[in-house]
Amino acid sequence: MSEIPLMLDRTDVRSLTEQVYDFLKTEILSGNLASNDKLPSKRMLAQSLKCSITTIQAAYNQLVDEGYLIAKEKSGYYVAELSGIVTLGGSVPDSLGVDKPREQYRYDFSYHGVDFDHFPFQHWRRVMREVVDERDRDLLRLGDPKGDAGLRTSIAHYLHQSRGVQCEPSQIVVSAGTEYLLQLLIQLLDAKTSYGIENPGYEKLSQLFRSSRIDCRPLALDEQGLRVEEVECQNVDVVCITPSHQFPTGCIMSVARRLQLLIWAAERPGRYIIEDDYDSEFRYSGKPIPSLQGMDQKGRVIYIGAFSKSLSPALRISYMVLPKQLCKVFDETMYFLNCPVPMIEQKVLALFMQRGHFERHLNRMRNLYKQKREVLVNEISKQLPTAHIQGSAAGLHLTIQVENGMDEDVLETSARQHGVNVYGLSRYYSQLPQGKMDGRVLLGFATIRIEEIADAVALLRAAWYAS
Repeated sequence: MSEIPLMLDRTDVRSLTEQVYDFLKTEILSGNLASNDKLPSKRMLAQSLKCSITTIQAAYNQLVDEGYLIAKEKSGYYVAELSGIVTLGGSVPDSLGVDKPREQYRYDFSYHGVDFDHFPFQHWRRVMREVVDERDRDLLRLGDPKGDAGLRTSIAHYLHQSRGVQCEPSQIVVSAGTEYLLQLLIQLLDAKTSYGIENPGYEKLSQLFRSSRIDCRPLALDEQGLRVEEVECQNVDVVCITPSHQFPTGCIMSVARRLQLLIWAAERPGRYIIEDDYDSEFRYSGKPIPSLQGMDQKGRVIYIGAFSKSLSPALRISYMVLPKQLCKVFDETMYFLNCPVPMIEQKVLALFMQRGHFERHLNRMRNLYKQKREVLVNEISKQLPTAHIQGSAAGLHLTIQVENGMDEDVLETSARQHGVNVYGLSRYYSQLPQGKMDGRVLLGFATIRIEEIADAVALLRAAWYAS
């Protein structure tokens, strides 16, 4: 095959890499590309589609990682053998549970994902090649249950320098996502432990705790975040919070409130605070907010972080810092576990951080996201006269309250009818407050391009202020 019938759309909300990936995956699953079919070379396809070789390489790499393609050295890329999955008629059996395509919008203000155009593919590929060329036998071993020692050392150094976290590499546990870490904590803590979660908050928390049959209680917030009085009233043992940039409201917990919470945790054995520092790398005004863990003198804070916002959610690499007493329990009771993150990815990330690529990438992305947020704020101020921006200048999303007489459902529906996907705040409540929800929506800006923001907000204006 010398070329493929695809035309790239520069106005599409998806990146060029995503368009190539989506097209080839669909062609393979439909049977239009059969097993062992050879794909065009990267250079030839890049010339045909008038894009960079890096774009094609990234799409091919993702398809290889997912098992749709096979890369043969000095030969090229071939469609993998998928007999039993792709039928002769080109359809995929329903029993496989293949996701239906999501409804496409012209613009999507999702808080999931990162800027697709600026991932450091060149440095990542160079480091990966170097790790593989070393032929380190550790790449073929299961490794430590807590994760690769080199990666944990790099994470400990980074957290101390950037977040003021006080820990040793032995206190860090690496895993494949925050959900997996929380499941480990459920096993690590007493079975009768009751958990308090922010309301509103990260929607998967309540789902995870309830599916695990764990006592989970919603905790109301005010403009400074979680109130200690609420924690005491609900009589919980562990609280899960996002103090540096509350999700989804965007507020920042004050130092006084943090100290109150630390005092509460130290008053009784078995009390802990789970600090989810999910997007703390991105703060655009003032000094960085130090971590709650760095203020903790009694070993009561369990710190959780991830590379999903700083690099990509597709990496599935997260980590937690355990207090020393829990670290000892982990070593004694969880020694049989295997770290779910592939060793090669851990080694690559460790070297990526050691070479300074991670820090430089963060600096570039911090500047880019700051620009995106400023443009979004300016366009909202100009085009949405009754929309009030809430939350601090941090993170990869903001919330707005639209006072135009529409409730949340109507705001969402009207925006989608105009080709823009927005997210009402009610979806983040584990327990909805009494009364009618106000018109608040979340706007994530990481995946949208700067040059698209004005047009996206103009469509919101048309949706919400029709004359």
